[in-house]
Amino acid sequence: MLRIEVVDYSSPTHAAALLSMLEHYAQDPMGGGDPLPQATRENLVAEMAKRPHVWSLLAWSEAGEPVGLVNCVEGFSTFAASPVCNIHDIAVRDGFRGQGVAQQLLAAVAEKAKARGCCKLTLEVLSGNEPAKLAYRKFGFKPYELDASMGKAEFWQASL
Repeated sequence: MLRIEVVDYSSPTHAAALLSMLEHYAQDPMGGGDPLPQATRENLVAEMAKRPHVWSLLAWSEAGEPVGLVNCVEGFSTFAASPVCNIHDIAVRDGFRGQGVAQQLLAAVAEKAKARGCCKLTLEVLSGNEPAKLAYRKFGFKPYELDASMGKAEFWQASL
């Protein structure tokens, strides 16, 4: 049985678990395959704590180890005039994948997002990450489009 809880960024236990899970994700090929930069490890939790529209959930195993993480960033939909919950990171530890951890985390995110008044959940996924895409589809996610003739939305970035 998993225990899912909102991360208390001021808790050393939660901070260490968040960083451990994010490091695990970063070193996975789907997270880029590299360790987190030292500056990120040193500053991330404090920077997240400063932002009221950033929140995280941790999934803990029966043995009390962190096995899942979701980091969320609230945005805003101008078309719906409502907040939007973007799932910025979702990670499940090796050995716990395929056991429904992601589904439980997504359900907890949806519940918290609804409580915050969000109108939808969004996320990005690499086109080759078939296991993640399967999990997201199972939960009800699908590629976004307004008009099929215009194609599906793409996630782009420009570094600053």
